[in-house]
Amino acid sequence: MSAPVFFAEPGSLRDVAVGSTYRLDGAEGRHAGVVQRRGPGERVDVVDGAGVRLRGVVLAVDADGVHLEIREHVVEPAPEVGLVLVQALAKGDRDELAIEAATEVGADEVLPWQAERSIVIWRGDRAAKSRARWVATVRTATKQSRRSRLPRVGIAVDGAGLSSRVAEVVAGGGAALVLHEDAREPLATVELPTPRPGAQILVVVGPEGGISEREVGALEGAGAQTVRLGPHVLRTSTAGPVALALLAQRLGYWG
Repeated sequence: MSAPVFFAEPGSLRDVAVGSTYRLDGAEGRHAGVVQRRGPGERVDVVDGAGVRLRGVVLAVDADGVHLEIREHVVEPAPEVGLVLVQALAKGDRDELAIEAATEVGADEVLPWQAERSIVIWRGDRAAKSRARWVATVRTATKQSRRSRLPRVGIAVDGAGLSSRVAEVVAGGGAALVLHEDAREPLATVELPTPRPGAQILVVVGPEGGISEREVGALEGAGAQTVRLGPHVLRTSTAGPVALALLAQRLGYWG
């Protein structure tokens, strides 16, 4: 079984040497030592959310954290093509289910989209609280899936903001793929961008009521392409993770 993952601050693990003793303290240390009751001899990974992973073994536990002997220091490179889930806001917890599974699959970023047909609306305090829930969901899913890189949670965009992001990604050599049941091109065969640092693939998923024709037109005008997953219409909570899984396989991330 793989070792559980705990977070440290970005950049804080860069100079930790193999063979040294590392103290995991704060909330993560208390969670490891007090809540999960990790004991001497157990394996624990500490990651900084930016690709650095320490593989360690628990030496001792106290009230404020755990002491680890570092057995391995690994820097896991960023993918050559980043996967971004653009998830329309959805009722209930369907959008949160989507970003949770997308994180486990390998999304590098999730972007909330206030689509025309989104029933849920993020405004004012609600927007801040809702985005905070997304951040917490992504963080928990990152730990559960044992990832070393924490996906970014973007600031919610409207239609104009999304079109601007699409144009920026396409101009940078990436691609924007809008999942649409009427599209003719299957995701399994669509041309993917050439791997290069900074290249991205945006996967755009609409709300329960679907993406409007006006939105599709605007996104295509910015350089996006409509694609279909397959013969079935999936819920907004499952379409994105399934698409990301197919793309991860095609890009060799699941080789």
